Amino acid sequence: MSISTQFIYLNNELVPTIHPIFAATHRAWRYGDSLFESMRMVNGVLKFAELHADRVRRGMKILKMEGFTQVDAAFLQDKVQDLARRNKLGPNVRARLTAYRDGQGLYAPETNQMGWVLEVANSDTPNYELNAKGLLVEVFSEVAKPTGVLSAIKSGNALVYVLAGIYKSQHRLDEVFILNQAGFLCEANSSNVFVVYDKKIYTPSLQEGCIAGVMRQVVIGLAKKHGFELVEAQLNPAILAQADEVFLTNASKGIQWVLGYDNKRYFNNVSKFLSEELAKL
Repeated sequence: MSISTQFIYLNNELVPTIHPIFAATHRAWRYGDSLFESMRMVNGVLKFAELHADRVRRGMKILKMEGFTQVDAAFLQDKVQDLARRNKLGPNVRARLTAYRDGQGLYAPETNQMGWVLEVANSDTPNYELNAKGLLVEVFSEVAKPTGVLSAIKSGNALVYVLAGIYKSQHRLDEVFILNQAGFLCEANSSNVFVVYDKKIYTPSLQEGCIAGVMRQVVIGLAKKHGFELVEAQLNPAILAQADEVFLTNASKGIQWVLGYDNKRYFNNVSKFLSEELAKL
């Protein structure tokens, strides 16, 4: 998130954005001992706050951080709304909560107590909107993402995404697909992936190593509600050459349709419909 605001929250204390918050020995810096949550407030309401709070708590439990019970929907709504007001922003903002294991220690921490940082920034649009121009995407295959209990967490250990981002920039792409260690489709650099093929919607299952995205969960629910057959499965990247549509989802942008992969070009009928329904929630 680009920082254009004056203040952030650091453990319930309002501090200037330029205020130093970590010592060089801090665990979040040394070991990436943290997780984060990207959220969006629309018209003063934090969208899907319960789902975001639940994911933060689940991640903290897996990482054995203490203090996760304070992170509920009301906590997130109140803090994001208050920080937006203090930064003189409007009712539509993007927010990022970083929860980290406070204190020092080597691999064995001295404490498991939670610390947190909250940042906000203006949103580009007042609500979720489908991108007018479709994305151009390729497969990033230089580094695979491991699968396991940690793969669904948005942790501070993000080197796969960093390298994928470098590849994206070097090849002037809008996004890249990331593969898991078995060579199957996992996710995009900052989004979950959905593929429309043979009148069904497919998305990699969580067992394939993808992030357990809040927007992924919302879109799965929307698709089923409106009668689409949705399959969570193991997807060979070869399906991208046969698909009718491909779209990406995340909490900041909602649904983004993909125009092209390699020489393949896609439609956006399903993504357009789901995006319109998403904006109604």
